[in-house]
Amino acid sequence: MTYSKKIKDQEVRWGIIGVGDVCEKKSAPAMKIIPHSSIEAVMRRDKEKAADYAHRHQIDKWYDNAEKLVQDPQVNAIYIATPPSSHLQYTVMAAAAGKPVYVEKPMAISHDECLRMLQACEQSSVPLYVAYYRRALPNFLKVKELVLNGVLGEIRCVEIRLFKSSESDTAAGSENWRVNPVISGGGHFVDLASHQFDFLDFLFGPVEKVSGYACNQADLYPAEDIVSASFQFGNGVIGQGIWCFTAPPDGEIEEMTITGSKGRVTFACFGSPNLKLEISGKPVEELQFDYPFHIQQPLIQSIVADLLGTGEAPSTGVSAARTNLIMDEILRS
Repeated sequence: MTYSKKIKDQEVRWGIIGVGDVCEKKSAPAMKIIPHSSIEAVMRRDKEKAADYAHRHQIDKWYDNAEKLVQDPQVNAIYIATPPSSHLQYTVMAAAAGKPVYVEKPMAISHDECLRMLQACEQSSVPLYVAYYRRALPNFLKVKELVLNGVLGEIRCVEIRLFKSSESDTAAGSENWRVNPVISGGGHFVDLASHQFDFLDFLFGPVEKVSGYACNQADLYPAEDIVSASFQFGNGVIGQGIWCFTAPPDGEIEEMTITGSKGRVTFACFGSPNLKLEISGKPVEELQFDYPFHIQQPLIQSIVADLLGTGEAPSTGVSAARTNLIMDEILRS
């Protein structure tokens, strides 16, 4: 897709809808330190929390109404940092105002909603970006380099294992909106596996075939708590994964392995940024990396460049919608 309405002036002035936890460190603070980027206004429905965030982060304007923020004439780009159930509503609102959209992941609660978001942005000729920030982090770019440069040989398969205890931070309690399918679109699988599938899309292109099983074994919350899946990319690479969120506390594991004809690379999607590289006939290597202090900063920087016409962002609504489609197919199975 091509868009005519990017940013016509020399600075991206963000309006943020939903300044919760993700905006404390991961994302929003980076918008203030990236060249030609600033935060014009923030919004939360709770006006006291909106005012508190604005005060703590030295932002002059705050709102408790999303429409007022979107219509602010000084705001020329919208960051939607709310749970997935409201992404469609706010994206349509921003697109109608002719303002580019950056939305948190997963893109929406279903693939159908993703398509409606894309349609709204296309009709208004505004770009849509999604916060799959691993596409811009150095360690994940190194994995892509290893794949593209043939270091691993011809890629054969991908394996994903993610086991979390119900006592861990990422599986904490039924009060967590992430395990309420009405708000999140699923459970921890949707929240976490979306990053993994999006990165694999970044490496290998779209998944062409997928099947899976999902169920709720422990009945701790409404969403699925265990999922398995098999999938195949258009280039012939085969993948499989299993996600369990009621594993024993001493049995937690999270790793992705890409195996080729010459060797394999193993890495975590959410933990250590280091990579384990095993090439046939060579010593095992650990490639070491550091995450940026604001982990979304590299992706946001690419979005700012894209909006100003000086670069290109790697994570768009088009690619992110494919990830929702995969998860929908797995959960439907």
